[in-house]
Amino acid sequence: MVIKYIMTLTATSLHALSATVTPDAGLVRVAKGSSAAQPRKNSLWPGLILSVAIALVAEFAGRAVPIIGGPVFGILMGIMYRSAFGLHATLQPGITFSSKKILQVSIILLGFGLSFTQIMATGGESLAVTLVTVTVAFGSAWLLGRLLRTPSDLTTLIGVGTAICGGSAIAAVTPILKPSEHDTAFAISTIFLFNIVAVLTFPALGHMLGLSDYGFGMWAGTAINDTSSVVAAGYAYSHAAGDFATIVKLTRATLIIPICLFLVVLVGMRNRRQGNQSVSLTKIFPWFIVWFLLASLARSTGIMPEIMLDWINVAAKFLIVVALVAVGLSANMRKIFATGPRPILLGFLVWMAVSISSLIVQYAMGQM
Repeated sequence: MVIKYIMTLTATSLHALSATVTPDAGLVRVAKGSSAAQPRKNSLWPGLILSVAIALVAEFAGRAVPIIGGPVFGILMGIMYRSAFGLHATLQPGITFSSKKILQVSIILLGFGLSFTQIMATGGESLAVTLVTVTVAFGSAWLLGRLLRTPSDLTTLIGVGTAICGGSAIAAVTPILKPSEHDTAFAISTIFLFNIVAVLTFPALGHMLGLSDYGFGMWAGTAINDTSSVVAAGYAYSHAAGDFATIVKLTRATLIIPICLFLVVLVGMRNRRQGNQSVSLTKIFPWFIVWFLLASLARSTGIMPEIMLDWINVAAKFLIVVALVAVGLSANMRKIFATGPRPILLGFLVWMAVSISSLIVQYAMGQM
């Protein structure tokens, strides 16, 4: 009943939004023949307002059905809107701004949720498992991507999303790789699909395997992609497992910085091989990652009031939803369907490789 109500509300809201921002509506043509009533072609507001409006609906839906969450609803609703109503040219600047700039701002704000004090306290315990699973994620993504013949950018996005922190990691590397919008949307959709599966199946599998709170927290923190899904699965198992899983996940999330730096160098080398002599590391370097690091350091010093950190965390999560709505709005479903089932199979196999390798390393180290 809840899901049915949400989908009805979503359809009604999207229909109302279409009357506001689609080319048939008064926003584009308030007064017929009056150029003063039309927004400038490069105005950010139409697409930005649409992205925020859909994100609000997605956030409400995510709170009603937390097992799915706002980000998943956001990208799905963005895709639904474009499929149902199309995308007028006046919306594109704001949508592009939302999917790129707002996305970067949200990543910076997420940095305030990472404490190096917590990481140093538990990082050593989870480091071995984390490094193995990250290596397995990238290695299996590269090998399986070649076997399944998936596009290189899509393969990298799925590998990064599985290895580090799901949609947030994909968001962080997107400005570096500059993949097509439909590749980004497909990668995020694939990652979120297995996040949902993990939340539903991991606690039951953990009990079936007889994992301790420590063992399950380590498994969830290293094998589930998105932070929210790690927290959901961890606390569904036990409070102690949830606490440990969250800290392990935060440790794992910091690896996005060296991964981004590695990709910056890799992209620079690739561009030079293609004959682009004007490539500069300073030009392609994602400077927002530096601000992400500074935000994390600010959190670690304790100079930020706790209530402010809470509000920043809320803002960061909502901006992530706005950015993912924009990614969904940018997705061309015809191209996504043309991609075929291989990316989903790739995401599933890489995720399974990471999940199994985490258990193997824990068993070998006696941490289960």
